[in-house]
Amino acid sequence: MAETRGHPSKKPRLVRHLLPSTTAKTFSDKGHHRIFTVQPTGQINLRTTYLDATPANDTLEPEPDANIGGEDPWNESQNNSFIIDTEPCNLTVAKEQRRWTAECQSYLDEFIRLEGRGDASHSCHNCGDLNATFRCDDCFSVGLYYQSCLTHIHQNMPLHRLKNWDDGYFHPITLKQLGLRIQLGHSAGQRCYNPKPAFDDDFTIIDVHGIHEVSLDFCNCEHALPHYKQLLRARWFLATSTDPRTAATFTVLEHFHLLSFESKVLAFEFYHCIARRSNNTGIKPIKVMFLRIMTEWHNIKALKRAGHGHDPAGVDATQEGELVVLCPACPHPGKNLAKTLEDVAPGNRWIYSLFLAIDANFRLKHHLVSSDNRDPGLSQGWGYFKSTCVSHNAVNMADTKVSKGLAATGVGTVVCARHDMRLVNGVGDLQKGERYLNMDYIVFSALSRFSSIPTINFSYDITCQWHKKLWHQVSTFLPLWLHPNNSGQQYRFFVLKFHLAVHITACQTAFSFNWSPNVGRTDGEALECGWADINRVAASTKEMAPGTRQDLLDDHFGDWNWKKVMALGRTLLHLEGSIKESELGAALLAAWREEVVAWENDHTKPNPFNSQSREMTQAAVRLALVQQDAKDLEEGSSISLHSEVTPSILISTGLDLENAHNSLQRRIDSWIEIQVLYTPSVSHLRATGHSLSLEDAGDKDSGCPKPKADSVKPEDIPLFPPSDICTLTMCDVKLLEVEWSLRFAQANDALDECCSHIHLCHQLLRFKAHNLRGQKSIHAVEHRLILSHEKYSCARQSLVHLSRCLDRVGWERKMQPLKKSNLRPMGDFGGRTQGMAIMSWIWLTSGISADDSDGLQDALHIEWCKTRARHNRWFEEIRLLLEEMRRILEFLTWQAKWWDERATSRVPERSEDAEGLAAYAKRQAAICRSLSARFRALWHGVTALVSANLDDTEVDTPVEEGPSIDAPPQEDLDDVD
Repeated sequence: MAETRGHPSKKPRLVRHLLPSTTAKTFSDKGHHRIFTVQPTGQINLRTTYLDATPANDTLEPEPDANIGGEDPWNESQNNSFIIDTEPCNLTVAKEQRRWTAECQSYLDEFIRLEGRGDASHSCHNCGDLNATFRCDDCFSVGLYYQSCLTHIHQNMPLHRLKNWDDGYFHPITLKQLGLRIQLGHSAGQRCYNPKPAFDDDFTIIDVHGIHEVSLDFCNCEHALPHYKQLLRARWFLATSTDPRTAATFTVLEHFHLLSFESKVLAFEFYHCIARRSNNTGIKPIKVMFLRIMTEWHNIKALKRAGHGHDPAGVDATQEGELVVLCPACPHPGKNLAKTLEDVAPGNRWIYSLFLAIDANFRLKHHLVSSDNRDPGLSQGWGYFKSTCVSHNAVNMADTKVSKGLAATGVGTVVCARHDMRLVNGVGDLQKGERYLNMDYIVFSALSRFSSIPTINFSYDITCQWHKKLWHQVSTFLPLWLHPNNSGQQYRFFVLKFHLAVHITACQTAFSFNWSPNVGRTDGEALECGWADINRVAASTKEMAPGTRQDLLDDHFGDWNWKKVMALGRTLLHLEGSIKESELGAALLAAWREEVVAWENDHTKPNPFNSQSREMTQAAVRLALVQQDAKDLEEGSSISLHSEVTPSILISTGLDLENAHNSLQRRIDSWIEIQVLYTPSVSHLRATGHSLSLEDAGDKDSGCPKPKADSVKPEDIPLFPPSDICTLTMCDVKLLEVEWSLRFAQANDALDECCSHIHLCHQLLRFKAHNLRGQKSIHAVEHRLILSHEKYSCARQSLVHLSRCLDRVGWERKMQPLKKSNLRPMGDFGGRTQGMAIMSWIWLTSGISADDSDGLQDALHIEWCKTRARHNRWFEEIRLLLEEMRRILEFLTWQAKWWDERATSRVPERSEDAEGLAAYAKRQAAICRSLSARFRALWHGVTALVSANLDDTEVDTPVEEGPSIDAPPQEDLDDVD
């Protein structure tokens, strides 16, 4: 789909651009992109490219460039649809440095001025009295205040940092030292009649600005709330509920929570950063329990977001996996899918398949620190981690060298393979490496929640071994409640696409996503991408206590899933690319399929298994020319100037002499004598010693052998056929046409020889891989391939010259320039992935290769099957994307309704508590609806795009009228729990 605004490509091309003189758009309508370029002189330039924010169409037509001539120094196309502003980078930097140098002293003076009191009057900014000495670093004003004015102003800002002017400079001072006491349990400004000071009248608050010591009074009235509730209502999170002496503001906790997700900063490092903001000299170290506060904060926030604050049964009723952020694109019966799929046609149930990726990460190891009894953790299996304490001998074995001193050598994980989101109870520790027993327990713990899904697609880098005894392992070692429903589900096994190349050939066929139906363009590599994010906390989690470690990893996995949910709107927009890729080979496959079906139904139709193209060989062309000469002689229209050698015989003999390097000089001399009859100007060229220039002889990279002017060998004597001299002198049109026919056939034959040599060389390489011999035969075939390539290149170069004189067009589509990269077998990807691979054009040329050997036909058969599979995978990907879009919108709708119901599911004792419950539920429901509206807006043109491009696309599986992303739900989900 067209983007709503311009943006630079991922790999910008180095292109020269001009500013169109007729443009009326301002720079505000452009998106800009800056790149660095290196001039031939070594100068570095900064190039700023402005892209049109609303392009009229996808094709950018270049305009004539009158100001720039000669060869493009970028070796790329010139395009005037962009606007460019070029300014040498070194000049820009130097200019900015000069500006900074000129103002540097002023900046420094202002910094130093702030160390003093500023205004000469030194009056109180509040009451106006003179000789005020206090200043607040966190207020907007830098004015001075009296002590009484300052404490009065900061009754509602008790965590600001203050300074006092004394001894000629500012000293840090606290509001506690100025006599300010913070009263909890009452409105601001009110004092309690029976206050109770904090334990030892010593209380510490951690805030973004620093660590503050304050004087704190709890309300001790008759109906006073517990101390921890008084602190929480002040939005301070306490470290302990018994005689609390430390708390952290909600602001600093939210700040660190997001910072830890994005930068993976540790609580220890963050705490020391705040401590240094309070005192950067180390004279007065401060120690508080920040890590414990953050662990409890994570747990409370997860419970709140999962709706357990609205559960009438309370937190104790939380079940395993209920704190997980679910993937809205995966199938969840009762949420975004009907509870049963009995009404869905069997041929379309694959759309509701579940794709799982399995892998282990040995960076997330865990040392033998503390124990589960001392630190059981707070999540208790409510999140992503699943305890893998299965009693078996492998886990109870003595320490090996690899696992010595480790409680876990890593973690095993199961994610949804298409969206890279962690699943419920899909993470577990590995005690002795990637043992099947641990991985089986993790996999089927996650799979236990998808018992009604018809098909499960597993992707695992060792699935070829793992699946062999899987069901025996499951029935023998796993508990009964983890046994899958083998009769109601289909299980399919794949190897991740990137990992598949290192497997044997049999695995590459049997476990490939590319060749298996009903999987779309899934690659199974999603999980590998997620490891890069979580690996940054590995250094810290390996030394944590077991419960704290699992709680922290659960928290990071939850944030990863939430970020994936927010990005789904853009992630699924690669549908347009899928539509374009699905058309690769679609027309050819459709035509072939129609021919096969027509012949199978009626044998009078053309047989598709017979060659339908008329091969143009040199022998066939020579026979046709001889027959034409005979016909011309009978009709009296022959232009032959020799009694025995006609023009066609002359040219065909010349072509033979070009390739006959050991032919006799006498044959060449005889041919030259007859050539003068038809092209008298050749004698002048030979007499003057004319030699072909590079332009006449062919491009230097064409592959043609270059003539040697000083050589006396017969094969180096220039023959001057019409194609070589037609641009230098007048030639008979009859001769040009004869050479054109022969050269075209010669190119065909050479291309056919190349295909045969490539196929033979490929077979010899496969033989050598198994038998460690055959190198001489390979070199011989490669040499013949080089000669055939030279033959084709020379023939094509002659066709280029002849086409200019005969005005022949369109032939270049079949006879393309033959590069080394084109000389590859059918199965060679040419640097592309299997799903994107296209055969070299030499195999797609009509009439090429008359070889009917079993090996070549087998290769053609395999390549046809692969082409068909590629087309079907892209079409399946489109259907999967449409279904995932529908499921996402349906899931968000269900979740919004679920929150609406939660608003009144619990009836608290106080009305203010009921208002908070309703407000949070409404806010969460509004978030779900906002995400749904945003995704729907991004996908608003998807249905029309698919209808416009894929109406005539066919696949082998039956297609029914599937659900649309704009259609209502298939089932009323209002009553779903």
